[in-house]
Amino acid sequence: MNRMYLLLIGLVIALAGAAFWAFNTVLEFEKPAIALKDDLSTIGPGKSIALTVSDQKSGIRHASITISQEGRDQVVLTETYAGGTKEQTLSPELNPRKLNLKDGPAAIAITAEDRSWLKNRTTLVVETSIDTVPPRIGTISSAHNVNAGGTGVALYRLSEEVTRTGILVGDRFFQGYPYAIQGKPCYIGYFAIPPSASKGGLKILITARDKAGNESSVILPHLVREKKFKEDKITLSRAFLEQKMPEFRQHDPRVPATPLEAFLFVNETLRGENTRTIHAAGSKSQPRALWEGTFLRMKNAAPMAGFAQERTYLFEGMAVSKSTHYGVDLASTERAPIESANGGVIVFAGYLGIYGNAVIVDHGLGLASLYAHMSDIGVKVGQSVARGETLGASGVTGLAGGDHLHFSILVDGEFVNPTEWWDAHWIQDNVTGKLTETAPQAASPTPKAQPPKAKTKGKKKKARG
Repeated sequence: MNRMYLLLIGLVIALAGAAFWAFNTVLEFEKPAIALKDDLSTIGPGKSIALTVSDQKSGIRHASITISQEGRDQVVLTETYAGGTKEQTLSPELNPRKLNLKDGPAAIAITAEDRSWLKNRTTLVVETSIDTVPPRIGTISSAHNVNAGGTGVALYRLSEEVTRTGILVGDRFFQGYPYAIQGKPCYIGYFAIPPSASKGGLKILITARDKAGNESSVILPHLVREKKFKEDKITLSRAFLEQKMPEFRQHDPRVPATPLEAFLFVNETLRGENTRTIHAAGSKSQPRALWEGTFLRMKNAAPMAGFAQERTYLFEGMAVSKSTHYGVDLASTERAPIESANGGVIVFAGYLGIYGNAVIVDHGLGLASLYAHMSDIGVKVGQSVARGETLGASGVTGLAGGDHLHFSILVDGEFVNPTEWWDAHWIQDNVTGKLTETAPQAASPTPKAQPPKAKTKGKKKKARG
C-alpha cells in the first residue's frame, strides 16, 4: 500500500512539473528579444543587416523584416520556424537599388513572434537614412614628386564625413587625418614610397569610405624619382655568433642552441616578428602634428650603414641569409646620449629582438622615429618628449657588432628614408611648403638641417646592425 502511495505521489509531482513547464512555455507571457549587431542609422548599397531574434522559453515561431519609405512597405525577409528555435541569427542583404529605395529617410521594422499560444510579439523600428552616393574627393596639394624609399604628403577635401580615408600606395593603405585650411576642414595623408618604386610603375590613390559603406577613389598624380641603394656582404664569424646569440636566447627560448641556426632564426623569423611590432607601434599615432622643424641627427656621429641597403650574410664562405637595412647607422662615442629627433610621445620602450633596447617616438599624423641598439632606456611609454630630449644611451644590444645608434623614420609603421627628414629644403618643398601655400596658420619654414657628417670625439666603434 505504501509503495502504491509513493508511486501515486511521484505521478502527481511529474504531472505538476509538466503542467508548470507547459504554462511557462505554451502559455508564457514573455516577449521575444531582438539584438542588433550593426549600426543601421545609414544604409548603403549591399548593406547586410546583422541581428539575432531569441526566445528561451517557447522558441521563435516567425521573424520578418520590412523597410518603409514614403508610405510604401517592402518585405526584406520573412521566415517561419517549425521547431523550437531558441535563437536565430539573421543577415539579409538590403540593396536600396533592388528595392527601388531613394536616398533619404526610411524606417526598418524587425518583428519576432514566439511559439506560445499567446503569440507574444516584439517589433523594433529603426529610423535610417538611405545613402548610395560615394564621397567626392578633391585634391588640394599639387606637386607630389617623391623619391623611391621616401615620404610623400597629400592634402585633399571630402564632400562628407567618412569612416575611413587615406592614401593607397599599391596595396598598402596609409591613414589620412583631419586637418584644416583657413578654417575649412580637409585631410592630410603621409605615405611611404617603396625603395623599389620606379617611374610609371606605382599606382597611388586617395580613397574614402562613408558611413553607409560607399567607397570612392581618385588617382594622385605623382612622379617617382628612382634610386639605387647599396648592397653589402657581411661575414659572420663563429666567435661573433657564439658571443651574440645567447642574448637572444635569454629573451626568447625559441632561439636554437647552435650558433648558425640561432642566427637564421633571429635574422629571419625574429626580424619578421619585430617588423610587425614596429608596424603596430608606428600605427598608433596622434591625429595632429607633434613635430616642428628639421629632425635632429645624432650629434658628432659618422654614418656606418645606409637606408635600404641589401645585405647578404656569409658564414664560412657560404651565403646563408639576407636582409634589408631599413635605417641609418650612426656611430659616435660609446654610450653616447641618444636624443629625440623631434617632439612626440613614446609609443614603445623596451627590448625588441634584432633592434635590442629600442624606443619609438610618435610625432603625430602617422610619422614616427625609432632608436635601436641602446645600452639603456630613460623614457616610458606614454611620456611626452621634446625635440632634443635624451631618450637613453647608445649600445650594442640586439644584432649589433659595435656601439652605435640605428635610426629609422616610419610612416604609418612603414620604414622610409630618414635622410629626407634631416633636410630643411626637402621638408619645406614637400611638407611645410604645401601647408603654408594653402594654410597661412601652418608651421613656418624650418631652419637649416644639420650637416650629414660631423667630427667625432672619443673612441669610435665600427658598427653593423
